[in-house]
Amino acid sequence: MTATLDLPQGMQINAPLHPRFDQILTRDALELVAKLHRAFEPRRQELLKARVARQARIDAGELPDFLPETKHIREGDWKVAPLPKALECRRVEITGPVERKMIINAFNSGADSYMTDFEDSNSPNWYNQIQGQVNLFDAIRREISYTNEAGKVYKLNDKIATLQIRPRGWHLDEKHVLVDGQRVSGGIFDFALVFFHNAKEQIARGAGPFYYLPKMESHLEARLWNDIFVMAQDHIGLPQGTIKATVLVETILATFEMEEILYELRNHSAGLNAGRWDYIFSCIKKFKKNKDFCLANRGAITMEVPFMRSYALALVQACHKRGAPAMGGMSALIPIKSDPVANEKALAGIRHDKTRDANDGYDGGWVAHPGLVPIAMEEFVKVLGDKPNQWEKQVSGSFGPKDWMNFQPEQPITEVGVRNNINVGIHYLGSWLAGNGCVPIHNLMEDAATAEISRSQIWQWVVSPKGKLDDGRKVTADMVRAMIPEELAKVKATVTAQGENTATYDQAATIFEEMSLSENFPEFLTLPLYEAME
Repeated sequence: MTATLDLPQGMQINAPLHPRFDQILTRDALELVAKLHRAFEPRRQELLKARVARQARIDAGELPDFLPETKHIREGDWKVAPLPKALECRRVEITGPVERKMIINAFNSGADSYMTDFEDSNSPNWYNQIQGQVNLFDAIRREISYTNEAGKVYKLNDKIATLQIRPRGWHLDEKHVLVDGQRVSGGIFDFALVFFHNAKEQIARGAGPFYYLPKMESHLEARLWNDIFVMAQDHIGLPQGTIKATVLVETILATFEMEEILYELRNHSAGLNAGRWDYIFSCIKKFKKNKDFCLANRGAITMEVPFMRSYALALVQACHKRGAPAMGGMSALIPIKSDPVANEKALAGIRHDKTRDANDGYDGGWVAHPGLVPIAMEEFVKVLGDKPNQWEKQVSGSFGPKDWMNFQPEQPITEVGVRNNINVGIHYLGSWLAGNGCVPIHNLMEDAATAEISRSQIWQWVVSPKGKLDDGRKVTADMVRAMIPEELAKVKATVTAQGENTATYDQAATIFEEMSLSENFPEFLTLPLYEAME
């Protein structure tokens, strides 16, 4: 339904137009999408092929190490460009999808910064992606409001968090938009539209175009984003360096290139973030053929186990050495209103997480719920006092492959752990297929990253000789197949009790089984899921 859109030459949009979508899908904005696509799509495809080739080498036994060709960058004397005032204080950052009510609540949460998400906490159907653009257009102009079914009105407070925006990762396409017969990159599409419509408005309001960049595996992928920023700023007439972007270090390969990633984006860098859940998934995915490697239950893989601890400290070290912010990752815990004892335990977990990060030198950390902002803020204030950050704090020590690949603990693996992964995976996928990408499950806020851990751990436990339960039983495909219908029934009962539709959950269980038990490990859960959705 594109008859009312004035499209650039060579562009097709194969999707319905809802109210106000034409306000986002203007010819001028789409010209920037097409321009960036034509300039950079060949490089994106080359980089995706390089990922596949690198994975094949790792599958064959090659282990990652620091790159000899970038030694001069690691040993060089350089810093990232100075940051604007709006990004100096980021003690607490809240995250969430580009949904209208969520946007208002996050802006009003008391957090310093709000990362709004077109990626892992958002189910990327066409309506969500473009309605999200409409929502941000209104929010940036302070014209956003929302009225719920009971008539409660949500509006922005006078003081709101600084906005940062996360587009989709390099591996994701936008299947509804073609340029010269070719799908556009989801990340380029998200970035180009939100940048074109809002960058100058954001600058006029004092907190310019700031972004979060996900799922990178190399400094060459960061260079691609940097070149896109350069072209986009030139296109609309902004000075170079106006854009600032924080990179999520959520793949183990990126850990070996943290300084190089900061260097590539140095005029546009706003630091690095420790994206812990995707990072665990990345470790399993990258070393899936290594029969000696098998992680314990998800709950046992904390930020204090050796491979996670060393990565977290190395990130602070790299950032502060180069004058960049180091942002702590997400604790998935959320408030539990119905159970005071469980709630107190969850809040203590958040407090512990943020205390550790602040003492390690992080300048701030993430939360998934407005109710957690005060606790996180309190712990960072205890360490930072009235300073906006602790960029001057340097981390001593030397970190490298032996630390980052010390994959412990291997036990316990329990039946409860297996069932929990199946349950969370099916519940999340069913919700995702229904259009919701950010789901509270068992008192944790789950997104695509935690679903990826769930199915990748099942796959690893089945394949690895070390995938044995604490009672001695080997985790097998037959065991998992027997548990799936049992856990599906539990999920459906939970969803029904919440008054929600269960229509998508049978399909979710089928997909979870295929993804968890296939002979070849599927790269991303979201790729086949996206093809299955409208």
